[in-house]
Amino acid sequence: MTNKELILKFYDEVFNSWDLSHLDDYMLDSYKQHNPDVPDGKDGFRIFAEKFLAMKPHMNIVKIVCEDDIVVVFFQCTLANGMQNKVFDMYRIENGKLAEHWDCVQHDIGAIQSLNGNGLF
Repeated sequence: MTNKELILKFYDEVFNSWDLSHLDDYMLDSYKQHNPDVPDGKDGFRIFAEKFLAMKPHMNIVKIVCEDDIVVVFFQCTLANGMQNKVFDMYRIENGKLAEHWDCVQHDIGAIQSLNGNGLF
């Protein structure tokens, strides 16, 4: 499986299916997190994800770019309450598993009015 395929499968099975049961297939125990609100490690991700997945997110991937061991995903995240977020996630892959993560999130984009008329996606 390519790094791009790994990330697409991870988003489909974990985030869009709200299922952490196969997390061992995707993530190293030593997963390093650069989001200051999420603890390091697979267990730290699990703690975050259990709360996040309770909001029933759906990730609509707009673009995914892969170069060597880095995969960047740009997507719209819609929560069950209708809130929409614009997100960039970047992962480093090691031995076929997620090893490191960075992100940038623009929250609650539904009310944003564009000054330039360009869409957010």
